[in-house]
Amino acid sequence: MLSRTSNRSSTKRVRPRSANVRIRTDRMSPGLKAADQILKKNPNHGDTEAMKALILNSLGQTEEAFALAKTALKDDMKSHVCWHVYGILWRSVKNNEEAIKAYRFALKLEPDSPQVLRDLALLQIQTRDYQGYIQSRNLMLQQRSSLRLNWTALAIAHHLAEDFKSAENVLNTYEGTLKHTPSKGDIEHAEAVLYKNMIIAESGDVQRALEHLDTIYQTSPDRTAVMELRAKYLLQLDKKEEAEKAYRALLDRNAEYRAYYEGLEKALGLDKSQKQELKELYASYANKNDRIDAARRIPLDFLEGEDFKEAADSYLRAKLHKGVPSTFNNVKSLYADASKLKTIEGLVEGYQSEGVANGDATGATTKKDSFHETTLYFLAQHYNYKLSRDLKKAMQYVDKLIELSPKTYDYHMTKARVLKHSGNISEASKAMSHARELDIKDRYINTKCAKYQLRNDENADALATMSKFTRNEVVGGTLGDLTDMQSLWYLTEDGEAYARRSEYGLALKRFHTVFDIFDVWQEDQFDFHSFSLRKGQIRAYVDTLRWEDRLRSHPFYKRIAVDAIKVYLALHDRPILSQETATNGVDPTDAKAIKKAKKEAERREREDAERREAERKAAAAKKANATADGETKKPDEDPNGKKLRETKEPLAVATRFLAPLLEFGAADLEVQHLGFEVYLRKGKFFLALKSLLAAFTIAPEDPTAHAQAVRFRQACKPLDENKAVLDLASSSLPAPFNDAKADLASHNEAFVKQHADSPRHVYNYARALKALDPSSSQGQKTILEVPDRCKDVNLAQGLEGIALLRELGSEKASIQAFAKKLQDKWPAATILEREASR
Repeated sequence: MLSRTSNRSSTKRVRPRSANVRIRTDRMSPGLKAADQILKKNPNHGDTEAMKALILNSLGQTEEAFALAKTALKDDMKSHVCWHVYGILWRSVKNNEEAIKAYRFALKLEPDSPQVLRDLALLQIQTRDYQGYIQSRNLMLQQRSSLRLNWTALAIAHHLAEDFKSAENVLNTYEGTLKHTPSKGDIEHAEAVLYKNMIIAESGDVQRALEHLDTIYQTSPDRTAVMELRAKYLLQLDKKEEAEKAYRALLDRNAEYRAYYEGLEKALGLDKSQKQELKELYASYANKNDRIDAARRIPLDFLEGEDFKEAADSYLRAKLHKGVPSTFNNVKSLYADASKLKTIEGLVEGYQSEGVANGDATGATTKKDSFHETTLYFLAQHYNYKLSRDLKKAMQYVDKLIELSPKTYDYHMTKARVLKHSGNISEASKAMSHARELDIKDRYINTKCAKYQLRNDENADALATMSKFTRNEVVGGTLGDLTDMQSLWYLTEDGEAYARRSEYGLALKRFHTVFDIFDVWQEDQFDFHSFSLRKGQIRAYVDTLRWEDRLRSHPFYKRIAVDAIKVYLALHDRPILSQETATNGVDPTDAKAIKKAKKEAERREREDAERREAERKAAAAKKANATADGETKKPDEDPNGKKLRETKEPLAVATRFLAPLLEFGAADLEVQHLGFEVYLRKGKFFLALKSLLAAFTIAPEDPTAHAQAVRFRQACKPLDENKAVLDLASSSLPAPFNDAKADLASHNEAFVKQHADSPRHVYNYARALKALDPSSSQGQKTILEVPDRCKDVNLAQGLEGIALLRELGSEKASIQAFAKKLQDKWPAATILEREASR
């Protein structure tokens, strides 16, 4: 920021630091002393008050900083320094809108301030205000037109605003100012040239993009990128002969990249029906080198019948003789075709039954051939896979493997997976723990062990397992380090384990922690707005911004959001669950159990407090409570999530999790079901109907949508005067839900009769019946018959039935009887007994 002299003092204005620059706390004390000395002589000096506010904010005294900044503005309303600092304070609390307003006001007072302009531009791209960003970058370019990054940044602004012509013109104008041709080693120039090519292509002018690419073909250091783009453009322009040459050149460089083969197929005009031509094409590459895998694996996708069997036999034998443990993972995608599944199963079973451990196709043997053992390992994985599952056979093969090689941890890990799929979670956890003990230095096995322990609700043991590879001296111990390392999988699994036990406080704590990590990722892009421009990594920067725009479409966000919404719905439906005693599986009507649970909760809180105090002292002794830049970590005021659990507005918090899901998961059936559940409870019938209609569009025959439609109609009955909602429902919903006078009870009975052998349909029949007649127990009786009437009920559907019976208020004896029937179908599934006894 440019300094100028105050009207009331000769003290020079000090440049405030930008919001993205951290100030070391060990330098704060002299700064405060200096500010206090100035204010002693000039009590109303606004600039000094503003700088003191900035220091206080860096020390964590945010409220005092804001109060002092407002005082500074009152003392010197026309100081651009005060307004700049005020914007930085708003930026520090992530209120970007207020920060932008303050920066704009500072610019009105000091239009030539480069620091204010820079901070404003960074916030504008952070909030995706492209038009404002263009204006700011134009001004910055006018101030310093000699800097290449200012030209590039303006081009990016136009590009992201989809003004491709202006973006290209900016880059052309800068290139016209160059007095000398950049050298081949100028990486920044080479990247900018490729970025311009990207702009031309995205504008839709592929021919010109190709012509431009040809001019830089010999000079660009990123030869692979140029060759890939050229092949892509030629294919888009239907120049197939040239495209064929381009893709063959790429395959000469890398014959294992599937996308190159796909491009070559298109260039040759081949489709999957031309099997002989495709077979010859891939054979030509396979014959070039015995080590090329892709040319042998890809034909398995399109070959059929005897051709497939011959190719699969050759491929599998070669891999199994070499002892490649990932052979099954390489071919399991073929199992979507039932005929190929049977062919592979027959081939590998044949290898196993040949009785020649070291044999090959001709019966020859080699001493160190692991063919037999690798074949057994393949079969164990094969019968454990969901599309070819036979857990009894899988266990037999695993036991043979362990007998052959008892210290091979891969076999014990496979045994753990088989046990998990059979429902024996406790034994699966033990098996995975044994696998970990066979190689205690392997981080992957350690992680899998912790995951299985969490699935078995062994949270403390899982944390101890993870502690073997974490920094345990930091504040918060192992869990604190896992949070700092943003270990999404652990926090998610940990939260789900607590949610299963109805310990909603800790569950919500974990889910909110993951939610905050996504906020951190969103915030972290702020540093790249300057960094990427300085380093000239333009294409990667644009890709990063586009990835950030869809950040919450990440699978882990959906997972924790769905879990958190379900918890908040439970807290809304049964407010008593927000109490500590109720969230630990205690019957709220049992006074003795409540008293005992309270004592247990007090003991746990006391132990937690003692543990945190010990960790605090240890961290202070080792100076582990400070980051590399001197910032001190704040203690967690709600480590057990008590405040989260006791929220008075669970639906409002649930909506925070739901909004990104609906934005990025419009075609996701589960998301639309959750949207309906939240909005129906909030009384927002238009939004509930919108989610319901989306669900019917995605899956017209979905049983959950049936139950929700019944519930929607029942909820709308008191709203006869709300004509708009009823008219929309009548014109949009499928029959009979479009008729307000339809006999939904009869339709529900017809629905369950039509789908009597489907557990999901039966469960949703019961949900609909509960909405139609809350006093009826017929729905629960029908659920209890599911193990008898539904032959193909699987373990997951059985667990869903147990949860639904509990939700509908069934007696514990009935739930256990239901679990017992399922146990007869799944004798090893100890998880059924565990869930029924909760």
